[in-house]
Amino acid sequence: MLKKVLITTAIDYTNDVIHIGHLYQKVLADCYARYYRDLIGKENVRFLTGTDEHGQNIERAAIEKGKTPKDFVDEISTLDKKEQVSLNISYDRFIRTTDDDHKKTAGEFFEKVYKAGFIYKAKYTGFYCEGCEEYKTEKGLVNGKCEYHPTKEIKKLSEENYFFKWSAFQDFLKEHFAKNPDFVIPRSKHNEMKSFLEQGINDIPISRPALKWGIPLPIDKTQVIYVWFDALINYYTYGKPIGFWDKDTKIIHFLGKDNTRWHALLWPAMLKAAGRRVPDTIYVNSFLSLNGQKISKSLGNIIKASELTEKFGTDAVRYYLLKYGPLLEDADISLEKIKEVYNSELANNLGNLVSRVSKLAEGWGVNKNQSASWRINVKSKTENVKAEMQKYIEEYRSDLALQEAQIYLSKLNKYVQEKRPWEKGGKERMEIMEPIIADLIHLAGLLKPFMPETAEKIEKIFTVKVITASEPLFRKIRG
Repeated sequence: MLKKVLITTAIDYTNDVIHIGHLYQKVLADCYARYYRDLIGKENVRFLTGTDEHGQNIERAAIEKGKTPKDFVDEISTLDKKEQVSLNISYDRFIRTTDDDHKKTAGEFFEKVYKAGFIYKAKYTGFYCEGCEEYKTEKGLVNGKCEYHPTKEIKKLSEENYFFKWSAFQDFLKEHFAKNPDFVIPRSKHNEMKSFLEQGINDIPISRPALKWGIPLPIDKTQVIYVWFDALINYYTYGKPIGFWDKDTKIIHFLGKDNTRWHALLWPAMLKAAGRRVPDTIYVNSFLSLNGQKISKSLGNIIKASELTEKFGTDAVRYYLLKYGPLLEDADISLEKIKEVYNSELANNLGNLVSRVSKLAEGWGVNKNQSASWRINVKSKTENVKAEMQKYIEEYRSDLALQEAQIYLSKLNKYVQEKRPWEKGGKERMEIMEPIIADLIHLAGLLKPFMPETAEKIEKIFTVKVITASEPLFRKIRG
Protein backbone atom coordinates (compact mmCIF):
# COMPACT_ATOMS: atom_id res chain seq x y z
CA MET A 1 0.00 0.00 0.00
CA LEU A 2 1.31 3.42 -0.99
CA LYS A 3 1.90 5.48 2.16
CA LYS A 4 3.96 8.52 1.20
CA VAL A 5 5.30 10.11 -1.98
CA LEU A 6 8.17 12.56 -2.51
CA ILE A 7 8.20 14.17 -5.95
CA THR A 8 11.13 16.29 -7.11
CA THR A 9 12.24 18.17 -10.20
CA ALA A 10 15.81 18.84 -11.20
CA ILE A 11 16.85 22.17 -9.71
CA ASP A 12 17.57 24.88 -12.28
CA TYR A 13 20.96 26.46 -12.76
CA THR A 14 20.80 30.17 -11.95
CA ASN A 15 23.01 31.56 -14.71
CA ASP A 16 19.78 32.85 -16.29
CA VAL A 17 15.99 32.82 -15.84
CA ILE A 18 14.23 29.57 -16.74
CA HIS A 19 12.26 29.31 -19.99
CA ILE A 20 9.38 27.11 -21.16
CA GLY A 21 11.76 24.22 -21.92
CA HIS A 22 12.76 24.01 -18.26
CA LEU A 23 9.19 24.44 -17.05
CA TYR A 24 7.75 21.49 -18.95
CA GLN A 25 9.30 19.21 -16.35
CA LYS A 26 7.81 21.31 -13.52
CA VAL A 27 4.31 21.04 -14.98
CA LEU A 28 4.69 17.28 -15.36
CA ALA A 29 5.90 16.86 -11.77
CA ASP A 30 3.15 19.17 -10.51
CA CYS A 31 0.53 17.05 -12.26
CA TYR A 32 1.80 14.00 -10.38
CA ALA A 33 1.98 15.82 -7.05
CA ARG A 34 -1.67 16.83 -7.44
CA TYR A 35 -2.63 13.32 -8.54
CA TYR A 36 -1.04 11.69 -5.50
CA ARG A 37 -2.50 14.30 -3.13
CA ASP A 38 -5.96 13.30 -4.34
CA LEU A 39 -5.06 9.62 -4.12
CA ILE A 40 -3.43 9.34 -0.67
CA GLY A 41 -4.01 12.74 0.97
CA LYS A 42 -1.99 15.94 0.74
CA GLU A 43 -0.35 15.31 4.13
CA ASN A 44 1.33 12.23 2.61
CA VAL A 45 2.79 13.96 -0.44
CA ARG A 46 5.68 16.41 -0.72
CA PHE A 47 6.78 18.23 -3.86
CA LEU A 48 10.23 19.82 -4.17
CA THR A 49 11.72 22.13 -6.77
CA GLY A 50 14.31 24.87 -6.64
CA THR A 51 17.56 26.35 -7.92
CA ASP A 52 21.18 25.23 -8.23
CA GLU A 53 23.18 28.32 -7.28
CA HIS A 54 26.88 27.44 -7.05
CA GLY A 55 29.57 27.11 -9.69
CA GLN A 56 32.00 28.88 -11.96
CA ASN A 57 29.40 29.92 -14.55
CA ILE A 58 27.31 31.70 -11.95
CA GLU A 59 30.35 33.49 -10.56
CA ARG A 60 31.17 34.70 -14.08
CA ALA A 61 27.59 35.70 -14.91
CA ALA A 62 27.45 37.75 -11.70
CA ILE A 63 30.70 39.55 -12.54
CA GLU A 64 29.38 40.37 -16.02
CA LYS A 65 26.31 41.97 -14.41
CA GLY A 66 28.44 43.84 -11.88
CA LYS A 67 26.89 41.96 -8.95
CA THR A 68 28.03 39.65 -6.19
CA PRO A 69 27.19 35.97 -6.80
CA LYS A 70 24.71 36.00 -3.90
CA ASP A 71 22.87 39.10 -5.14
CA PHE A 72 22.82 37.62 -8.63
CA VAL A 73 21.34 34.24 -7.60
CA ASP A 74 18.84 35.97 -5.29
CA GLU A 75 17.53 37.89 -8.30
CA ILE A 76 17.40 34.88 -10.65
CA SER A 77 15.82 32.64 -8.02
CA THR A 78 13.04 35.20 -7.43
CA LEU A 79 12.37 35.43 -11.18
CA ASP A 80 12.35 31.63 -11.49
CA LYS A 81 9.71 31.44 -8.76
CA LYS A 82 7.53 33.91 -10.67
CA GLU A 83 7.78 31.76 -13.78
CA GLN A 84 6.65 28.72 -11.78
CA VAL A 85 3.75 30.71 -10.32
CA SER A 86 2.60 31.56 -13.86
CA LEU A 87 1.97 27.83 -14.41
CA ASN A 88 0.42 27.21 -10.99
CA ILE A 89 3.23 24.93 -9.77
CA SER A 90 2.17 23.78 -6.29
CA TYR A 91 5.55 22.97 -4.74
CA ASP A 92 5.87 22.45 -0.98
CA ARG A 93 9.38 23.86 -0.91
CA PHE A 94 11.50 25.86 -3.31
CA ILE A 95 14.98 24.84 -2.22
CA ARG A 96 18.13 26.81 -2.98
CA THR A 97 21.60 25.31 -2.73
CA THR A 98 22.64 28.49 -0.91
CA ASP A 99 20.13 27.68 1.87
CA ASP A 100 21.86 27.14 5.22
CA ASP A 101 20.32 23.70 5.81
CA HIS A 102 21.50 22.51 2.40
CA LYS A 103 25.05 23.76 2.87
CA LYS A 104 25.17 21.97 6.23
CA THR A 105 23.70 18.73 4.82
CA ALA A 106 26.00 18.76 1.77
CA GLY A 107 29.06 19.11 4.02
CA GLU A 108 27.89 16.33 6.33
CA PHE A 109 27.08 14.06 3.36
CA PHE A 110 30.54 14.63 1.87
CA GLU A 111 32.18 13.88 5.20
CA LYS A 112 30.16 10.69 5.64
CA VAL A 113 31.21 9.38 2.23
CA TYR A 114 34.82 10.43 2.91
CA LYS A 115 34.91 8.58 6.23
CA ALA A 116 33.43 5.51 4.53
CA GLY A 117 36.54 5.43 2.34
CA PHE A 118 34.95 6.43 -0.98
CA ILE A 119 36.66 9.81 -1.44
CA TYR A 120 40.37 10.36 -2.10
CA LYS A 121 42.64 13.14 -3.37
CA ALA A 122 44.41 12.89 -6.74
CA LYS A 123 45.42 14.90 -9.78
CA TYR A 124 42.89 15.28 -12.58
CA THR A 125 44.12 15.76 -16.12
CA GLY A 126 41.47 15.78 -18.79
CA PHE A 127 38.60 17.59 -20.47
CA TYR A 128 36.06 19.94 -18.91
CA CYS A 129 32.92 21.55 -20.35
CA GLU A 130 32.19 24.91 -18.77
CA GLY A 131 28.68 24.91 -20.25
CA CYS A 132 27.46 22.04 -18.07
CA GLU A 133 30.34 22.27 -15.56
CA GLU A 134 31.12 18.65 -16.22
CA TYR A 135 34.30 16.61 -16.51
CA LYS A 136 34.41 14.82 -19.86
CA THR A 137 36.17 11.79 -21.23
CA GLU A 138 37.30 11.77 -24.84
CA LYS A 139 34.66 9.16 -25.71
CA GLY A 140 32.03 11.41 -24.13
CA LEU A 141 32.67 14.16 -26.70
CA VAL A 142 31.11 14.44 -30.16
CA ASN A 143 33.70 15.66 -32.66
CA GLY A 144 35.63 17.11 -29.76
CA LYS A 145 32.59 19.05 -28.49
CA CYS A 146 30.06 18.66 -25.68
CA GLU A 147 26.80 17.18 -26.98
CA TYR A 148 24.73 19.80 -25.15
CA HIS A 149 27.07 22.81 -25.55
CA PRO A 150 28.58 22.42 -29.04
CA THR A 151 29.39 26.15 -29.31
CA LYS A 152 31.60 26.16 -26.22
CA GLU A 153 35.27 25.24 -26.24
CA ILE A 154 36.24 22.15 -24.28
CA LYS A 155 39.00 23.00 -21.83
CA LYS A 156 41.85 20.77 -20.82
CA LEU A 157 42.42 20.83 -17.06
CA SER A 158 45.20 19.67 -14.81
CA GLU A 159 44.42 20.19 -11.12
CA GLU A 160 44.32 18.55 -7.70
CA ASN A 161 40.82 17.34 -6.83
CA TYR A 162 39.02 15.05 -4.46
CA PHE A 163 37.60 12.05 -6.31
CA PHE A 164 34.54 9.91 -5.63
CA LYS A 165 35.12 6.15 -6.08
CA TRP A 166 32.29 5.81 -8.56
CA SER A 167 33.88 2.68 -10.02
CA ALA A 168 33.39 0.87 -6.70
CA PHE A 169 29.63 0.91 -7.31
CA GLN A 170 29.52 -0.50 -10.83
CA ASP A 171 28.36 -3.95 -9.72
CA PHE A 172 25.80 -2.43 -7.35
CA LEU A 173 24.39 -0.28 -10.15
CA LYS A 174 24.25 -3.18 -12.62
CA GLU A 175 22.39 -5.30 -10.08
CA HIS A 176 20.03 -2.44 -9.23
CA PHE A 177 19.14 -1.88 -12.89
CA ALA A 178 18.61 -5.62 -13.41
CA LYS A 179 16.30 -5.94 -10.40
CA ASN A 180 14.40 -2.71 -11.09
CA PRO A 181 13.47 -2.54 -14.80
CA ASP A 182 11.33 0.56 -14.15
CA PHE A 183 14.02 2.45 -12.25
CA VAL A 184 14.52 4.81 -15.19
CA ILE A 185 11.52 5.67 -17.37
CA PRO A 186 11.05 5.58 -20.33
CA ARG A 187 12.60 2.21 -21.13
CA SER A 188 14.84 3.71 -23.83
CA LYS A 189 16.61 5.81 -21.18
CA HIS A 190 16.85 2.83 -18.83
CA ASN A 191 18.57 0.82 -21.57
CA GLU A 192 20.82 3.77 -22.43
CA MET A 193 22.08 3.90 -18.84
CA LYS A 194 22.60 0.13 -18.79
CA SER A 195 24.71 0.44 -21.94
CA PHE A 196 26.74 3.19 -20.35
CA LEU A 197 27.37 0.95 -17.34
CA GLU A 198 28.58 -1.84 -19.61
CA GLN A 199 31.32 0.47 -20.90
CA GLY A 200 32.58 0.90 -17.34
CA ILE A 201 32.44 3.94 -15.05
CA ASN A 202 35.48 5.80 -13.79
CA ASP A 203 36.09 7.67 -10.56
CA ILE A 204 35.03 11.30 -10.85
CA PRO A 205 36.35 14.58 -9.38
CA ILE A 206 33.85 16.04 -6.90
CA SER A 207 35.67 19.22 -5.89
CA ARG A 208 37.21 22.28 -7.54
CA PRO A 209 40.19 24.24 -6.23
CA ALA A 210 40.55 28.03 -6.28
CA LEU A 211 36.81 28.71 -6.60
CA LYS A 212 35.23 31.03 -4.06
CA TRP A 213 31.58 30.52 -4.97
CA GLY A 214 30.67 27.11 -3.57
CA ILE A 215 30.39 25.02 -0.41
CA PRO A 216 33.85 24.55 1.15
CA LEU A 217 34.93 20.96 1.76
CA PRO A 218 34.70 20.10 5.47
CA ILE A 219 38.13 18.44 5.19
CA ASP A 220 39.89 21.04 2.99
CA LYS A 221 38.79 24.68 2.91
CA THR A 222 40.92 25.39 -0.18
CA GLN A 223 38.41 23.48 -2.31
CA VAL A 224 34.64 23.64 -2.84
CA ILE A 225 32.21 20.81 -3.54
CA TYR A 226 31.79 20.25 -7.28
CA VAL A 227 28.45 21.53 -8.51
CA TRP A 228 26.89 18.14 -9.35
CA PHE A 229 27.82 16.50 -6.04
CA ASP A 230 26.42 19.57 -4.28
CA ALA A 231 23.22 19.87 -6.35
CA LEU A 232 22.10 16.23 -6.15
CA ILE A 233 22.12 16.28 -2.35
CA ASN A 234 19.28 18.87 -2.34
CA TYR A 235 16.69 16.07 -2.50
CA TYR A 236 18.08 14.50 0.67
CA THR A 237 18.40 17.91 2.36
CA TYR A 238 14.63 18.29 2.07
CA GLY A 239 13.39 14.70 2.31
CA LYS A 240 15.33 13.36 5.29
CA PRO A 241 14.35 15.85 8.07
CA ILE A 242 10.63 15.70 7.22
CA GLY A 243 10.51 11.89 7.18
CA PHE A 244 10.21 11.48 3.41
CA TRP A 245 13.42 9.54 2.80
CA ASP A 246 12.43 6.30 4.54
CA LYS A 247 11.36 2.91 3.19
CA ASP A 248 7.68 3.91 3.31
CA THR A 249 8.18 6.77 0.85
CA LYS A 250 7.97 6.41 -2.92
CA ILE A 251 10.63 8.81 -4.27
CA ILE A 252 10.19 10.04 -7.85
CA HIS A 253 12.70 12.32 -9.59
CA PHE A 254 11.56 14.21 -12.71
CA LEU A 255 14.36 15.56 -14.92
CA GLY A 256 15.50 16.31 -18.45
CA LYS A 257 17.50 13.87 -20.55
CA ASP A 258 20.72 15.91 -20.22
CA ASN A 259 20.70 15.14 -16.48
CA THR A 260 20.03 11.41 -16.76
CA ARG A 261 23.49 10.02 -16.12
CA TRP A 262 24.01 11.98 -12.91
CA HIS A 263 20.64 11.09 -11.44
CA ALA A 264 20.52 7.47 -12.61
CA LEU A 265 24.14 6.46 -12.02
CA LEU A 266 26.02 8.95 -9.82
CA TRP A 267 23.25 9.80 -7.33
CA PRO A 268 22.40 6.16 -6.42
CA ALA A 269 26.13 5.46 -5.97
CA MET A 270 26.48 8.51 -3.71
CA LEU A 271 23.52 7.38 -1.62
CA LYS A 272 24.85 3.84 -1.36
CA ALA A 273 28.24 5.20 -0.26
CA ALA A 274 26.51 7.22 2.47
CA GLY A 275 24.41 4.25 3.57
CA ARG A 276 21.15 5.78 2.40
CA ARG A 277 18.29 4.44 0.30
CA VAL A 278 18.03 5.21 -3.43
CA PRO A 279 15.01 6.72 -5.23
CA ASP A 280 12.31 4.48 -6.69
CA THR A 281 11.79 6.09 -10.08
CA ILE A 282 13.65 8.50 -12.31
CA TYR A 283 11.41 9.90 -15.04
CA VAL A 284 13.33 11.43 -17.94
CA ASN A 285 11.68 13.81 -20.38
CA SER A 286 13.11 14.84 -23.74
CA PHE A 287 13.67 18.37 -25.07
CA LEU A 288 11.25 21.04 -26.21
CA SER A 289 12.11 23.13 -29.28
CA LEU A 290 10.51 26.34 -30.53
CA ASN A 291 9.47 26.65 -34.18
CA GLY A 292 11.78 23.78 -35.05
CA GLN A 293 14.84 25.28 -33.34
CA LYS A 294 16.54 24.50 -30.04
CA ILE A 295 15.48 27.02 -27.40
CA SER A 296 18.69 28.92 -26.80
CA LYS A 297 19.83 32.30 -25.53
CA SER A 298 22.43 32.47 -28.32
CA LEU A 299 19.68 32.03 -30.94
CA GLY A 300 17.58 34.72 -29.26
CA ASN A 301 14.45 32.54 -29.21
CA ILE A 302 13.89 32.22 -25.48
CA ILE A 303 10.21 32.18 -24.58
CA LYS A 304 9.07 32.29 -20.97
CA ALA A 305 6.09 30.48 -19.52
CA SER A 306 4.67 33.80 -18.31
CA GLU A 307 4.57 35.08 -21.91
CA LEU A 308 2.54 32.04 -22.98
CA THR A 309 0.17 32.09 -20.01
CA GLU A 310 -0.50 35.79 -20.59
CA LYS A 311 -1.65 34.97 -24.10
CA PHE A 312 -3.43 31.62 -23.61
CA GLY A 313 -4.04 31.29 -19.85
CA THR A 314 -2.37 29.03 -17.30
CA ASP A 315 -4.45 25.88 -17.79
CA ALA A 316 -4.32 26.05 -21.58
CA VAL A 317 -0.51 26.05 -21.50
CA ARG A 318 -0.47 23.27 -18.88
CA TYR A 319 -2.84 21.24 -21.05
CA TYR A 320 -0.75 21.69 -24.18
CA LEU A 321 2.48 20.71 -22.43
CA LEU A 322 0.97 17.66 -20.72
CA LYS A 323 -0.64 16.40 -23.93
CA TYR A 324 1.89 17.42 -26.57
CA GLY A 325 5.13 17.91 -24.61
CA PRO A 326 8.34 15.87 -24.96
CA LEU A 327 7.33 12.85 -22.89
CA LEU A 328 9.09 10.16 -24.94
CA GLU A 329 10.90 12.13 -27.62
CA ASP A 330 11.76 15.72 -28.48
CA ALA A 331 8.73 17.87 -29.27
CA ASP A 332 8.24 21.24 -30.92
CA ILE A 333 6.16 24.13 -29.68
CA SER A 334 4.86 27.21 -31.49
CA LEU A 335 2.22 29.86 -30.88
CA GLU A 336 0.27 28.54 -33.87
CA LYS A 337 0.26 24.96 -32.53
CA ILE A 338 -0.91 26.08 -29.10
CA LYS A 339 -3.65 28.22 -30.68
CA GLU A 340 -4.85 25.31 -32.81
CA VAL A 341 -5.10 22.97 -29.79
CA TYR A 342 -6.62 25.74 -27.68
CA ASN A 343 -9.43 26.34 -30.17
CA SER A 344 -10.19 22.73 -31.12
CA GLU A 345 -9.77 20.84 -27.84
CA LEU A 346 -10.38 23.47 -25.17
CA ALA A 347 -12.64 26.16 -26.62
CA ASN A 348 -14.68 23.81 -28.83
CA ASN A 349 -14.73 20.40 -27.16
CA LEU A 350 -14.55 21.26 -23.45
CA GLY A 351 -15.49 24.92 -23.18
CA ASN A 352 -18.39 24.79 -25.63
CA LEU A 353 -19.91 21.76 -23.89
CA VAL A 354 -19.76 23.38 -20.44
CA SER A 355 -21.25 26.65 -21.75
CA ARG A 356 -23.98 24.88 -23.68
CA VAL A 357 -25.02 22.58 -20.85
CA SER A 358 -24.99 25.33 -18.20
CA LYS A 359 -27.09 27.59 -20.42
CA LEU A 360 -29.63 24.83 -21.07
CA ALA A 361 -29.74 23.95 -17.38
CA GLU A 362 -30.32 27.58 -16.40
CA GLY A 363 -33.26 27.83 -18.74
CA TRP A 364 -35.00 24.88 -17.07
CA GLY A 365 -34.05 25.60 -13.48
CA VAL A 366 -32.22 22.27 -13.23
CA ASN A 367 -30.74 21.68 -9.80
CA LYS A 368 -28.98 18.69 -8.34
CA ASN A 369 -31.56 18.11 -5.61
CA GLN A 370 -34.39 17.34 -8.02
CA SER A 371 -33.49 13.70 -8.49
CA ALA A 372 -32.12 10.96 -6.26
CA SER A 373 -30.27 9.60 -9.28
CA TRP A 374 -28.08 12.73 -9.53
CA ARG A 375 -24.81 11.17 -8.37
CA ILE A 376 -25.31 7.54 -9.35
CA ASN A 377 -27.01 7.43 -12.72
CA VAL A 378 -23.82 7.84 -14.76
CA LYS A 379 -21.17 6.62 -12.36
CA SER A 380 -20.52 3.43 -14.32
CA LYS A 381 -19.72 5.44 -17.46
CA THR A 382 -17.17 7.77 -15.88
CA GLU A 383 -15.65 4.98 -13.78
CA ASN A 384 -14.33 3.48 -17.02
CA VAL A 385 -12.81 6.82 -18.00
CA LYS A 386 -11.33 7.20 -14.52
CA ALA A 387 -9.77 3.73 -14.67
CA GLU A 388 -8.22 4.41 -18.07
CA MET A 389 -6.90 7.83 -17.09
CA GLN A 390 -5.45 6.48 -13.85
CA LYS A 391 -3.78 3.62 -15.74
CA TYR A 392 -2.11 6.06 -18.11
CA ILE A 393 -1.00 8.36 -15.30
CA GLU A 394 0.62 5.42 -13.49
CA GLU A 395 2.39 4.60 -16.77
CA TYR A 396 3.69 8.20 -16.99
CA ARG A 397 1.57 8.93 -20.06
CA SER A 398 -0.16 12.21 -19.31
CA ASP A 399 -0.74 12.58 -23.05
CA LEU A 400 -2.87 9.43 -23.25
CA ALA A 401 -4.73 10.29 -20.05
CA LEU A 402 -5.81 13.62 -21.56
CA GLN A 403 -6.62 11.92 -24.84
CA GLU A 404 -9.01 9.65 -22.93
CA ALA A 405 -10.70 12.71 -21.41
CA GLN A 406 -11.04 14.32 -24.85
CA ILE A 407 -12.58 11.17 -26.33
CA TYR A 408 -15.22 11.16 -23.62
CA LEU A 409 -15.90 14.89 -24.04
CA SER A 410 -16.47 14.27 -27.75
CA LYS A 411 -18.96 11.52 -26.87
CA LEU A 412 -20.80 13.89 -24.54
CA ASN A 413 -20.98 16.58 -27.22
CA LYS A 414 -22.31 14.01 -29.69
CA TYR A 415 -24.84 12.78 -27.10
CA VAL A 416 -26.18 16.31 -26.56
CA GLN A 417 -26.47 16.86 -30.29
CA GLU A 418 -28.26 13.55 -30.86
CA LYS A 419 -30.66 13.84 -27.91
CA ARG A 420 -31.50 17.52 -28.63
CA PRO A 421 -32.69 18.23 -25.06
CA TRP A 422 -33.84 21.73 -26.01
CA GLU A 423 -36.67 20.08 -27.99
CA LYS A 424 -37.84 17.92 -25.07
CA GLY A 425 -40.06 18.73 -22.16
CA GLY A 426 -40.55 17.81 -18.52
CA LYS A 427 -39.23 14.49 -17.25
CA GLU A 428 -37.71 13.45 -20.58
CA ARG A 429 -35.68 16.65 -20.70
CA MET A 430 -34.42 16.12 -17.14
CA GLU A 431 -33.42 12.52 -17.89
CA ILE A 432 -31.15 13.77 -20.66
CA MET A 433 -29.62 16.68 -18.75
CA GLU A 434 -28.85 15.12 -15.38
CA PRO A 435 -26.43 12.44 -16.64
CA ILE A 436 -24.55 15.01 -18.73
CA ILE A 437 -24.12 17.35 -15.77
CA ALA A 438 -23.08 14.50 -13.49
CA ASP A 439 -20.55 13.39 -16.10
CA LEU A 440 -19.05 16.87 -16.24
CA ILE A 441 -18.71 16.96 -12.45
CA HIS A 442 -16.91 13.61 -12.46
CA LEU A 443 -14.67 14.64 -15.36
CA ALA A 444 -13.76 17.86 -13.56
CA GLY A 445 -12.41 15.74 -10.72
CA LEU A 446 -10.32 13.70 -13.16
CA LEU A 447 -8.92 16.85 -14.78
CA LYS A 448 -7.77 18.44 -11.51
CA PRO A 449 -4.12 17.33 -11.69
CA PHE A 450 -3.84 18.62 -15.26
CA MET A 451 -5.99 21.76 -15.24
CA PRO A 452 -6.68 22.65 -11.60
CA GLU A 453 -8.26 26.08 -12.16
CA THR A 454 -10.53 24.85 -14.96
CA ALA A 455 -11.61 21.79 -12.96
CA GLU A 456 -12.54 24.00 -10.02
CA LYS A 457 -14.57 26.31 -12.28
CA ILE A 458 -16.53 23.37 -13.74
CA GLU A 459 -17.31 22.02 -10.28
CA LYS A 460 -18.53 25.45 -9.14
CA ILE A 461 -20.75 25.82 -12.20
CA PHE A 462 -22.51 22.48 -11.73
CA THR A 463 -22.56 21.86 -7.97
CA VAL A 464 -24.50 24.97 -6.91
CA LYS A 465 -28.16 24.55 -5.94
CA VAL A 466 -29.43 26.28 -9.09
CA ILE A 467 -27.21 26.25 -12.17
CA THR A 468 -26.76 29.45 -14.17
CA ALA A 469 -25.22 30.00 -17.59
CA SER A 470 -21.44 30.26 -17.31
CA GLU A 471 -18.94 32.54 -18.97
CA PRO A 472 -16.88 30.67 -21.60
CA LEU A 473 -14.03 28.73 -20.00
CA PHE A 474 -11.91 29.30 -23.09
CA ARG A 475 -12.80 32.10 -25.50
CA LYS A 476 -11.96 31.15 -29.06
CA ILE A 477 -8.86 32.88 -30.40
CA ARG A 478 -9.35 34.34 -33.87
CA GLY A 479 -6.83 35.66 -36.32
